[in-house]
Amino acid sequence: MTVLPRFETSIDPVKLEKLAEVAVQVGLRLERGQDLVMTAPMAALPLARLITKHAYMAGAGIVTTFFADEDMTLSRYAHAPDESFDKASGWLYDGMAKAFENGAARLAIAGDNPMMLSAQDPAKVARANKANSMAYKPALEHISNFDINWHICSYPNPAWARLVFPGLAEEEAVKKLADAIFAASRVDVADPIAAWGDHNAQLRSRSTWLNGERFSALHFTGPGTDLRVGLADGHEWHGGASVAKNGITCNPNIPTEEVFTTPHALKVEGTVSSTKPLSHQGTLIDDIQVRFEGGRIVEAKASKGEEVLQKVLDTDEGARRLGEVALVPHSSPISASGILFYNTLFDENASCHIALGQCYSKCFLDGASLSQEQITAQGGNSSLIHIDWMIGSDKVDIDGVRADGSVTPVMRGGEWV
Repeated sequence: MTVLPRFETSIDPVKLEKLAEVAVQVGLRLERGQDLVMTAPMAALPLARLITKHAYMAGAGIVTTFFADEDMTLSRYAHAPDESFDKASGWLYDGMAKAFENGAARLAIAGDNPMMLSAQDPAKVARANKANSMAYKPALEHISNFDINWHICSYPNPAWARLVFPGLAEEEAVKKLADAIFAASRVDVADPIAAWGDHNAQLRSRSTWLNGERFSALHFTGPGTDLRVGLADGHEWHGGASVAKNGITCNPNIPTEEVFTTPHALKVEGTVSSTKPLSHQGTLIDDIQVRFEGGRIVEAKASKGEEVLQKVLDTDEGARRLGEVALVPHSSPISASGILFYNTLFDENASCHIALGQCYSKCFLDGASLSQEQITAQGGNSSLIHIDWMIGSDKVDIDGVRADGSVTPVMRGGEWV
């Protein structure tokens, strides 16, 4: 029998089992005979084991899991030669891309220490991220193009829990974070699968309304924000469960409270201020303020983490343009919890947000049939990055603007009209 570390005994085993079941049955909708490629931090081993069990119970062909370890990652920054930070394991990502080409599904367990790299040289972190992004791109394209069914869920490791609940003992902090993850993931109810069916239906009704309105732009106004986000030609709104190109309906993100689409990379104008901090690669970037001209960020500053923000924006040409705009009501369960998770998967679902970088090809009418050239021509952005940051609050209003200039209220005070 496996002996659990002390902190893991504070995690409700019944709810953890439900989370694993939801990841396979709702998140992935794994098909019989389908292979699964999974990545996870070592701290998430208990959840990875349960997901593996449920994947095989669902008829998985083979489950292959790659683990990351915080101490090993930090050893690189402490001892590796300088040239190491311009390298990445391309052979591994080539193998992943091949697996996806052959029909494998993708699952990632989030749960790294958000501040793991906070004490490291930002230049080395940026170089390593860029090398990794370039190597990962062939595999990532199968995800961003929604060729396959994929899913992200989370596990509460102690370092993450201590950051979210700094005043608590480790065991209690882990329990509180686990309970918050279970609640946000809708696995703290008798029938989580039915609960996700109801929630997906609500998100689908929102996206259906937005698709029927055919807005050409969204206008955000609020403290420090007067932003007009042009929408890509032939854009399509999505939310909750979506059909991948392989025909499988999956929920890529759990939790999720958003409906989202693709902005026009050349048609974003004005200023916008973040409403929540962005935790990125060990750095907390707070009070972000940027100005767009012709779709491109021409001015950017932050009260904390500005150096890291500037390096992100210099990743490539597409890093200064938008790849996603998403609408989330201020009353969402994650916002109502009052918890800052320091994890984009959760924090983005507390607030309307935009994403720098790569767009999703599925957010176009007939997106599955469009070439990359057609996506670009219709306003879709291309980049090595995709980084969400929050711009919504109970003080932000949003209007939908049509091509003829007519305006329809979409949100007032952060809530759907």
